[in-house]
Parts: sequence; C-alpha cells; structure tokens
Amino acid sequence: MAEKLPMTLRAYRRAMSAATPLANLWLQRRLRRGKEVEERLGERHGEATLPRPDGPLVWLHGASVGELTAVFPLIERLRGQDVHVLVTSGTVTSAEVAKQRLPKDVLHQFIPLDAPRFVTRFLHHWRPDLGVFIEQDLWPNLIVAAARRHIPLVLINGRMSEQSFKSWRSLRRTAKALLKNFDLCLAQSSLDAERFSQLGMQIVQVTGNLKLDVPAPPANQIKLAEMQRAATDRQVFVAASTHRGEEDAVIEAHRRARKTRPRLLTIIAPRHPERGPEILHRAVAAGSRAMLRSAGVTPDVRTDIYVADTIGELGLFYRLAQVVFVGGSIVEHGGQNPIEAAKLGKPILHGPNVWNFQDIYAALDAARGAEEVENIGHLAMRIGDLMKDPASRKAAGDAALRTVDRLGGALDKTFAELEPYLLQLRLTHQASNA
Repeated sequence: MAEKLPMTLRAYRRAMSAATPLANLWLQRRLRRGKEVEERLGERHGEATLPRPDGPLVWLHGASVGELTAVFPLIERLRGQDVHVLVTSGTVTSAEVAKQRLPKDVLHQFIPLDAPRFVTRFLHHWRPDLGVFIEQDLWPNLIVAAARRHIPLVLINGRMSEQSFKSWRSLRRTAKALLKNFDLCLAQSSLDAERFSQLGMQIVQVTGNLKLDVPAPPANQIKLAEMQRAATDRQVFVAASTHRGEEDAVIEAHRRARKTRPRLLTIIAPRHPERGPEILHRAVAAGSRAMLRSAGVTPDVRTDIYVADTIGELGLFYRLAQVVFVGGSIVEHGGQNPIEAAKLGKPILHGPNVWNFQDIYAALDAARGAEEVENIGHLAMRIGDLMKDPASRKAAGDAALRTVDRLGGALDKTFAELEPYLLQLRLTHQASNA
C-alpha cells in the first residue's frame, strides 16, 4: 500500500501526480529539441499505439540504445519460447534503432512518464506477464505499480556505478523499498552484485555483461562500399560516441597527426547525432575542411573531418577505421561501450574516465587491445604511431577481439535464469484457456 512506502517515495508519487498537468509543456519542449517523436507523444502518456497481442507477454525495458542493443540476442531467444515481446525505451535514437533492427513481431513503445496516471494506463493496456528491466533505469512509480499487479520483475545486466551507489546509499530505505519489488537481480559483476545486495536487493546472482555476447554491429553493404571508395588510399581514424568537450580535442589531435599522416581522414560519430551541425561548425572554425553525413554527402580527397551524425551506422564506420577512439572518456562521463569496436578487431584508444565499463576497459588494456591516452598530444601521437605500424594495429585489434570473446557467456546464463519464469507464464496462460 502507498502508505507503507517510505516518505521519500510517497513524496515522489505526490510530486509526479501534481506535475501531470505540466507533462504536455515538458514534452513539447523536448519535441522542439528533437528529443521526442511527435506522432508518438501519446505513448509518453501511457497511451498505446499498438494493440496487445493475445497470449503471454514479456516486457523488456532499457533506457536507450546501449541497453536495447545489449538484449537483441536475448530477444531472439525469447521469440522462440511461444511468448510475445514488448520493448520499451526512452530516447528517439533507441526508437530509431528499434525500428531498424528489431524483428517485425517485436513491439516497441516509448516508456511512459513516471506519473501514476500514465503508468496505470500503460500497465492496464499491456498487462505484461513478466517485466525485465535492463541495467539500472528504475522508475519508482512504474516499478511499484507493476509489483502491485503481481507482475514478476527481474533486473538483468544489472549495473551500479560508484556514483549511483553513493546516491542510493544516502537513501537506503528508499532503495530497499524499491528494489524489494524485484524477484531477482542478474548483475554484470561481483562488485555490482555486492552493491545491489547492500541496497536491499534480495536475490542477486552474477551472470556477466550481455553486451559481450552481442554480435558485431551490422553495416549496410552498399553504403559501406560507397564509403570505402570515398576513403580509397586514405587512413581512417574514428572517434566514436563523443560528448561535448571531446570533439575539440579530436579535431586538434587530427590537426597534429596530419603533420606526419597527411592523408588522414577523421570521422567523428557523436553520441548525440543532433549535435552534428555544432561539431561541423567547430571543425570549420578550427580550420578543418569538414562535411556532414546527414547532408547526404560522402567525404572527398580534401575532407579532413567527416561528422557522422546519423543513427545506426557505427558498424559501418568501425569497419572503415584503422584506429578507434571511444568517447565519453576524456570528459567525466564514465566512458562509452568499447565492445563493438573490439568485436570488429579494432585497436582502441580512450581517455582516463571509463568507470561505466571499468572491468572491460581494464581487461582490454591489460591485453593491449586498448590503451589510455592522457591528453591531446598523447592522442595525436598514438594515432600517428598506430597508423604507420600495421603490425601493431593488427596485434592490438586481435587482442581486443580475443578479450571480448573470452569474457562472453552472459547470454546463456541470463536465459537460463529466465526460463523458469517463461515456463510458469506459459503454464498459467494454458490453464486460463483450458
């Protein structure tokens, strides 16, 4: 009951209820910034744009692209279990990736805003038989409401960063009241498991990181061939998933590296593609000849910087690259996922701030498949060194691929833990139809 919740959760529920009339204003503001899809705004109010299929329904929720792509192999296995699959996420980019890569029989909706009215509407329509949350995108009203409907909840690929752990630990009673609604937590590492347990998660097991079992990102072969022709006789450096503050460093590192590698082409694929025009402007202001992929052009022989401000094409650009820098690691973001580059056998450079993927970067660095760079000068030096040494590039790329292959196995473990839930919901539906 609501009165049994800690005061913090009750206050949060009241605040979200009070803010409900302002939801449209907030969504319209996000829409103007390109962070919502106009024809799907109703989904943020819990209004479904698709019918619920008959039969057992497994609902998976992840915040954005990274969480969504991590469970693609798991979704494929679920499709073979005589259940329907609903996926929810919260970003425009994740919705676009879902459209491009999810099978047609897998449903996608935007997660509703965490207001009681919207949450109730969402759950009333979809009536999921099992809720699977990915990593740590935990919405209190949604979780409490689902648990009160007796929907089993499982947290998979569970991750708890040091910063998040400190924040939750200061609200220990709140964390415990929220996490006790989960039947099971499948954590990425023993450290994650320990943190979840300390916060009140009742059953925690270590199953590993699902991202290590995701196949290499795909690439459109026609577009890849087009880009390969455009980059003929050039060496390609890709700075992937960059954040504001990192592009200037990459542009300057490119300028320095070109002193020894004059035919170098640098491709910048920002974490947030809508920032493409801003990055183009910064490159031009720095004296580089730059082009924008969303403008429908490919680089020519004079292009210095190519800004890849599109969605779902990172696999293409990684395949072009001789060397990859993974962003979110110079700024204090915590680092972006290096696994996709490693899966394609690319040598990886990164900054010092990689706590989001601490164990993976540590393993890659130890195997010499990845390397930390300290500053712009160091980045430029290592780009130049690797570009002139094919043997070192291959050795690093091979080491990266071996490392991620060795660390895999989370998919089998995760699916094994979910199988009893899948069996139970199938039996329940069979009994109700008898």
